[in-house]
Amino acid sequence: PPVPLHWFGFGHAALVAGSAPSLAGLAALRAYQLSWDPSNIWVFLATSGTLAGIMGMIFYHSGKFMPAGLIAGAGLLMVAQVGIGVLNRPRQ
Repeated sequence: PPVPLHWFGFGHAALVAGSAPSLAGLAALRAYQLSWDPSNIWVFLATSGTLAGIMGMIFYHSGKFMPAGLIAGAGLLMVAQVGIGVLNRPRQ
């Protein structure tokens, strides 16, 4: 069986905590919210996309992969994972 999405969210929050502690709370909150309501992915998608965008801009301007490029890449993976999950969800 596939791993629930919120476990990836908690892992991403731990990664963010190592490089951007001020944003770790937001990342953990979205994973916690998703663990209670797996159908509500919008907070998860919004925070992952915003975090990826902000860190991506920092990476683009600094040219340094650590930590901004790593966090941006992980955020993009989270957005892609949510997007694939939405597309594969059965239609009602």
